[in-house]
Amino acid sequence: MKITVLGSGCPTCQLLEKIAQKAVNELGLTNIEVEHIYDIEKIIEMGVMMTPVLLIDGEIKAIGEIPPLEQIKNWIKEKINKE
Repeated sequence: MKITVLGSGCPTCQLLEKIAQKAVNELGLTNIEVEHIYDIEKIIEMGVMMTPVLLIDGEIKAIGEIPPLEQIKNWIKEKINKE
């Protein structure tokens, strides 16, 4: 599983990355990669016009907001249960 944060590196985007990583850590999952894509051209190519964006395995979960830690953990658990 891969969690991706899209954002230019603003404080809000950085915070979303930290919360996503915290969710992974609190769930005790070591096989999940958290990446942050800063490249605006790549972000636009993905069809995103507002950041930050949180994706789980390429599926957009949040745009323009920072979801609560527990919500991110629930999304991760739902994805694991589907696999």
